Amino acid sequence: MLRPAHLLRSEKIAAHITEHPVTLAVVLCMAWILPGLVGHDPWKPDEAHTFGIVYQLLKDGDWVVPMLAGEPYLDKPPLLYLTAALTGTLFSPILPLHDGARLATGVYMALTFLFIALSAKELYGSSKSWVAALMLLGCGGLLLRGHQLIADTALLAGLAIGLYALAISARRPLIAGLWLGTGLGVCFLAEGLVEPVMLLLTMALLPLVSSHWRTRQYLLSVVVAFVALTPWVVVWPLLLEARSPRLFAEWFWVENVERFKGIFIFTPDENYFYYANVLPWFAWPAWPFALWGLWVEGRAGLRKPGIVLPLTALTAFFVFLSVIGEGRDIYGMPLLLPIALLAVVSFETLQRGAANLYYWFAIILFTFFAIVGWFYWMAIDLGMPSRLWKHMMDMQPAYQSGGRALVVILAALFTFAWLLLLFNIKRRPERPVIIWALGITMIWALVALLLVRYVDTGKTYRAVFAQLAQAVPVSHGCIYSRSLGEPQRAMLHYFGNILTVRLEKPGKHPDCDLLIVQDKWKSPTQVGGSWKLIWEGRRPGDKLERFRLYRQS
Repeated sequence: MLRPAHLLRSEKIAAHITEHPVTLAVVLCMAWILPGLVGHDPWKPDEAHTFGIVYQLLKDGDWVVPMLAGEPYLDKPPLLYLTAALTGTLFSPILPLHDGARLATGVYMALTFLFIALSAKELYGSSKSWVAALMLLGCGGLLLRGHQLIADTALLAGLAIGLYALAISARRPLIAGLWLGTGLGVCFLAEGLVEPVMLLLTMALLPLVSSHWRTRQYLLSVVVAFVALTPWVVVWPLLLEARSPRLFAEWFWVENVERFKGIFIFTPDENYFYYANVLPWFAWPAWPFALWGLWVEGRAGLRKPGIVLPLTALTAFFVFLSVIGEGRDIYGMPLLLPIALLAVVSFETLQRGAANLYYWFAIILFTFFAIVGWFYWMAIDLGMPSRLWKHMMDMQPAYQSGGRALVVILAALFTFAWLLLLFNIKRRPERPVIIWALGITMIWALVALLLVRYVDTGKTYRAVFAQLAQAVPVSHGCIYSRSLGEPQRAMLHYFGNILTVRLEKPGKHPDCDLLIVQDKWKSPTQVGGSWKLIWEGRRPGDKLERFRLYRQS
């Protein structure tokens, strides 16, 4: 009897996959990275204000002072903004500007996968290098954040470069020093003075816990690293100080020194156990493999560089993030790097029953979600079943279906690739890891291809701000804004070409004749005084935010 497995099974394909696992890992990483980088507008909160800075950089050509909707925004140095401006410019002939800018995230994620694989190769051998990249790729906490235009992806790449440098410091101290300085520099220009402390703390702890790093070679690497770091931490701050001592002082003292002070101030409202609570899902499924590796290695493993380095880094990263008290999943991405390394230590010794359980769990889980994804696409775009279609349209009434044949074909190819590879991965220790990485890539691709436009309909500010811009009188002066958030100001600038004078800012304001107010949908409709309401609107299906435009009567 001919079964589906016989139709999809190919000994030639299976043998090729077995003989070229690195090629498979590279293809999987690219297939994971690319979907989701294009095809939707910037979403709030993080992506919208980040792209707003990139957009103004491209309009003004000023990369020294990051600007958001006409105002200096010194939350972070300009590395990601510059990279996104470059990719946005390069790909703008074929992609919308925001999609081209988001490709910068793909660049940094590719660097992250590359350097985590190189670290694993140095610590555990070439046979495990590609497995570490797939362990990282499969982590649930990386899936959404690893496809957003955020500076944290550049930070992740910098930390991965730094871990690789620490791994090779005993063998190639000069090269390690250059890479270590580069990693620290990327961390600094991506986030500022605070986040590189994670890597610096790891560097300081390693000689204390292991003689492997208590050598002259390691000292040489550190010295070379600080020399290589110098241009990264000097050039932009000097240019900023030369441009505006006031802005430099604001960046240095408010955005960095004040955050350092916050580390040593303990308040009851800060959640110091946030990352301990989210790691079970955030680092799944790498953390069970990491715990298994530590269990198998036991105390003897604490003398091995392959255990000491990631375990020290995990401790340093975890303590730093917990003590700083800023609990958000986006800040927890650095924890995934050392966990992915620990996960490949002894995964091949996992008992056969546990490995099979993980293997079949991945198959059942991702096959189920693939069916669900196609089912919802049929309801949204084909109207079948009609009851689910009505429910989905009630949530996103502005959604327009149709005209996406190429997208559907690509989604079908991802689904077919999942089924094809499912029957052509030979039984080997790495098979559960490969299947999980393949499954999560397939599911993400289906969401990014079939459902992202539906989601984007409710998240984008394009339509509402285009309507607001049309409601602005042809002849008008400046425009006030009240309670307008940073993501909303950025998107109002991008979609409506409107800059506002914020009434929240202290000091004297010009005399404006228009006012834009952001509030909740059930808030009172009047702001008092001589202001007359001339327009109000919201995003389709949004029952929370509302925008109103007033004119001085």
